[in-house]
Amino acid sequence: MPDRTEHDILICLGSSCYSRGNAENLEFVKRYLKTNGVNCKINFRGHLCNELCNKGPVINIDDKEYLEVTQSNLPTILSHHFE
Repeated sequence: MPDRTEHDILICLGSSCYSRGNAENLEFVKRYLKTNGVNCKINFRGHLCNELCNKGPVINIDDKEYLEVTQSNLPTILSHHFE
């Protein structure tokens, strides 16, 4: 995987993803980036429903979409992109 100096993180904040844990996931991602000294440019945005409510919480990092994101699988997801 090539090194990137810029990453896009989109977190679904639609009511289903939000209530299923994306509010907490958002805070987890922020802490992870700070704790691990990630110093590349991050384009961090929330967005509304992308019609995957039954598979949420949904987070997109760069061109990859992650479904059923929890704080249990977030460390693996984030380390894949930022280590």
